[in-house]
Amino acid sequence: MFVRTLSVAAVALSLIACASTGPAVQGQFSFGLWGDMPYAKAGDAPKMQALLDSINKSDIAFSLYDGDIKDGSSQCTNAIYADALTMFGQMKKPVVYVPGDNEWTDCHRLNNGGMDSLERLAHLRKVMYPTMNSLGQTQMPLEHQGKAGEKYVENTRFSQGGVVFVGINMPGSNNNLVLNAKDCSDKSARKAVQCDAANAEYLERDTANIVWLTASFTQARAQNAPGLVLVVQADPGFDLPETEAIDESAAPGVSGYREFMNRLVKETEAFKGQVLLVHGDTHFFKMDKPLYSPTKLLPNLTRVETFGSPSIHWVRVTVDPASRHVFNISPVIVRQ
Repeated sequence: MFVRTLSVAAVALSLIACASTGPAVQGQFSFGLWGDMPYAKAGDAPKMQALLDSINKSDIAFSLYDGDIKDGSSQCTNAIYADALTMFGQMKKPVVYVPGDNEWTDCHRLNNGGMDSLERLAHLRKVMYPTMNSLGQTQMPLEHQGKAGEKYVENTRFSQGGVVFVGINMPGSNNNLVLNAKDCSDKSARKAVQCDAANAEYLERDTANIVWLTASFTQARAQNAPGLVLVVQADPGFDLPETEAIDESAAPGVSGYREFMNRLVKETEAFKGQVLLVHGDTHFFKMDKPLYSPTKLLPNLTRVETFGSPSIHWVRVTVDPASRHVFNISPVIVRQ
């Protein structure tokens, strides 16, 4: 069962100011993690080139971006997706993009333009996945749960060095689940019919996400993978409630993440390798083992929360299949 906890004691890690660029040991490789940037309201734009340069100069094989290509109080115009594609196009190595709530789930908000969130999700699926490959100047092939431009094309999978990497569209704002009439209309242009459609979308996508997650673990076990990396955008209730008046992670029947997290726990328990759960959403770098509880660990699951606006930094992960813990995580502080 998925239980919400606050951060527990961090597992050992080495803090560094810059990414290591030394030669990789045989069988080892590194990848980058970043997301929740740039935010116009935080004035992030002048900082972004230094971040992109830092990633490009490193020795990573690819990077994964865990959502939120804009801030939560700017409009969801077509230009924001085009700007994001331009940003990803500056990356020399492949980039795998996972959607966040700011670019579709929250577009119904008045300060986002009062747009139809599901129409924005359909647009995102068409423009942010222009091919079945990754983004970036160098591209790599990806498996997709859906066809080009259609439902669940954003759920991706690939393998590198024996490790299985999985990207799933599970955004903040309670995974697009609308709890009640107040939640539907608060600071929003939505009507009841749109909130009903949002809940139907949530149920269908949550089911599809669980199918993709289960299939990914099945593949990892079949190939005797030493590890599996799962990237989503949402903080699924480890640290902060998603809704002002209700703590969804603690109250029965109101969490948009409970079924998915319950499945993740079961699949992790049945997996011999290490699981790295990566998310953004709350913008503070963290590395811990938040499941099951502070007094009982799910030992082979580690959570990494990436930096986010206004902290324009990234995380470097080195994979060592011969290591007991497989994943060596280092925050990379970008000098501006």
